[in-house]
Amino acid sequence: MNRKFSIGRRGTQGSLTPNGFTLMELLIVMAIIAILMLIAIPTVGSLKKRADDLSAIKSVQAIQQAEMQYESTYPANGYACTLTALGGDPSAGAPSPAAAQLIQPDLSSGFKQGYIFTISNCTKVTVNSTDRYTGYTVTAVPQTVGKTGDRAFCSDQFGTIKVDPAGGANCTQILQ
Repeated sequence: MNRKFSIGRRGTQGSLTPNGFTLMELLIVMAIIAILMLIAIPTVGSLKKRADDLSAIKSVQAIQQAEMQYESTYPANGYACTLTALGGDPSAGAPSPAAAQLIQPDLSSGFKQGYIFTISNCTKVTVNSTDRYTGYTVTAVPQTVGKTGDRAFCSDQFGTIKVDPAGGANCTQILQ
């Protein structure tokens, strides 16, 4: 049984033969796709914020590890008080106290995955005319609270990560 379908031609028995979808069928399919997109779009936004939060937590942990390694590598200096001291370009030469090459360049720039990273509250002790940093605070604050992240993360030389649920730098709750 060989049948040929074409637009607008009458078959052998005088009726139009089907060829493709009707306009109504296409409109129904487009409406279903639009409804599914409206359901999925808010979910994608919240997933991105959660991914940015997780990235910020892991970045704070990476900075903590780099600080520990910096302190053991350069004991006369103590901890690093800037992200650029923990970073550095490997092609620029050997690591130094000013560029230890312990963290990735994107993190040493202070901006990563919608968060702003800083090292502050550096406490120092002067021994033999040399400043040795004995404490620090690292903070990760969302660039735009509510859009790139909801919470801020902080840590210090003791290694406990704390959270500010409002997105500021006033971290008081321990991360669980």
